[in-house]
Amino acid sequence: MQTAPFTTSSEARATTSATTSSGALAATSPIRLLMLPAVLERVTISRSGWYIGIREGRYPAPVRLSPRRVAWRESDINRLIQQLAAE
Repeated sequence: MQTAPFTTSSEARATTSATTSSGALAATSPIRLLMLPAVLERVTISRSGWYIGIREGRYPAPVRLSPRRVAWRESDINRLIQQLAAE
């Protein structure tokens, strides 16, 4: 997976590539990664409540970017918001 240069903002962008049947790399749609402040702003929950929800399986697990840095796929957060709105 190729990633764009990392920034210190609350959101990061990453792009992925997939291998076609001929072995060539084909670009796929970019995956937006959200840092914790951006996630908490969208979901409006406390930091501790968010991590409790992850541990209980109610919220999506993060993607590890480095040993001390995680992010969440924007698509996972959008899906969670839709599920919460439907309840």
